[in-house]
Amino acid sequence: MQNLKLVSSSKQGKQTKIKVGNVVIGEGFTVVGGPCSVESEEQTIRTAEAVKAGGGMMFRGGAFKPRTSPYDFQGLGLEGLKILAKARELTGLPIVTEVIDPRDVSWVCEFADILQIGARNMQNFSLLKEVGRSPKPVLLKRGMYSTLKEWLNCAEYILAEGNPNVVLCERGIRTFETYTRNTLDLSMVPAIKELTHLPVMVDPSHGTGKLSLVEKMSLATIAAGADGLLVEVHINPCEAKSDADQQLNPEQFKKLMQKIRKLEQFMADSLFTTSITGGEPK
Repeated sequence: MQNLKLVSSSKQGKQTKIKVGNVVIGEGFTVVGGPCSVESEEQTIRTAEAVKAGGGMMFRGGAFKPRTSPYDFQGLGLEGLKILAKARELTGLPIVTEVIDPRDVSWVCEFADILQIGARNMQNFSLLKEVGRSPKPVLLKRGMYSTLKEWLNCAEYILAEGNPNVVLCERGIRTFETYTRNTLDLSMVPAIKELTHLPVMVDPSHGTGKLSLVEKMSLATIAAGADGLLVEVHINPCEAKSDADQQLNPEQFKKLMQKIRKLEQFMADSLFTTSITGGEPK
């Protein structure tokens, strides 16, 4: 694609790996778990502990929540960031949280390990430039109406400002389908792998909006070749202030992680067999 001077795989020659604490995104399969929103200290800490106990490698939670309705819960702001920092201190899990305003980037960096750009802000070019000048890795979600080319150009904005640490995240797009919240476009995973050197993750929670589909699409994400997964986990989903219908409880998350690791091992064994035999996996 034209003008993708920094994003294009042909310019880099190798896949980018991003080290965050003890986690390396782009090396193995990284699972990020946590609630849609930081609602209270107790809810956040208990969920972070459950994510770690279940095998999650990073913790996500929204301190700022851009919502469709101005009357919906908008997040706890600075208080939420402080709660996330405490969760990291207690569990050791690096923190992923969304920043929605260019004016907030510098001080959100004081709390977050990865800055998330949400779907509604994918083409907020002032925000993209600001996080591009920040020292923290950026998780760039695909906009709900965005093409692959538009998405990659937004990543180019960040890299052009000097920040090489960008993770792309497919989170579903808006189509004519109404059964699911969005249409999770897993074809983007191998497409990104063909076109760029950047790691790619998938968010099946927002991608489907249905708890019953999250596990299946999580496993499909591994088969598609993604570098990781963002999945919503809540200590008590029925009481969640946002996205209650798509969040796993701790036990569901633990079972999902067990299946993820088994599928990872199966695929690794299959690739090993293929490399030895020179043919199809046995």
